[in-house]
Amino acid sequence: MSATPPYLHPFVLPIEPVEPVREDAIDWYLPAAGGRAPAVVFIHGGPVPPDLQPPPTGWPVFQGYGAWAARAGLVGVMFDHGFTALTALDDAQADIERVVETVRGHARVDSDRVLLWGFSGGGMLLGRWIASPPGWLHGVAATYPCCRPLEEVPHQQVGMADAVASAGDLPLLLTRVGLEREALAQTVAELVDAAHETGARLDIVDVPNGHHGFDHRDDTEESHEAICAAMTWVERTVRG
Repeated sequence: MSATPPYLHPFVLPIEPVEPVREDAIDWYLPAAGGRAPAVVFIHGGPVPPDLQPPPTGWPVFQGYGAWAARAGLVGVMFDHGFTALTALDDAQADIERVVETVRGHARVDSDRVLLWGFSGGGMLLGRWIASPPGWLHGVAATYPCCRPLEEVPHQQVGMADAVASAGDLPLLLTRVGLEREALAQTVAELVDAAHETGARLDIVDVPNGHHGFDHRDDTEESHEAICAAMTWVERTVRG
């Protein structure tokens, strides 16, 4: 019997499940209360093989984050984008832009209060939003991110470290793990250095004993506290 792949491990923070509503190939985690609410758009990493089953929308970790958003009175948004190879970054970004437009037009969403939360390789797709933040974007969060491609590939995306110089007062959150892969840790260090040099509004949640994917790999009190700290930051920021 084959072992369960890490991405199918349970979300380590206990969260009462919320069944998403599937519309327009998007999973909408909707709060119980009616009316419009701020939205948190979750951006998975990659590359993800195009035939992988289940895709990221079916991974317990993102179902957990989506359920948290709904129970916090926010609209959680999860979708599968086209980051199937490093050469597909621009296609993935186009998918994100289409989804964000759909989110802002949704009847349950406050179109002027949206936050993007990227994970792992999803960090490669956040720079475009940091470099030129629209008025409705209330913040960008990155959890164990890879902040730029690790090899030269044809794409038009700006790395997070290069983007912060023009971020203005956009709130940024980095959740940084102490047991990160060396190559990814270097991209994170570049982001932190650039934020300090430019005066960007970067807050950091450190997980000293955390691995990449700690939110589904390391079921520890440290992990729980880090996830809750990031969630608190996200809720406060998107409502603020």
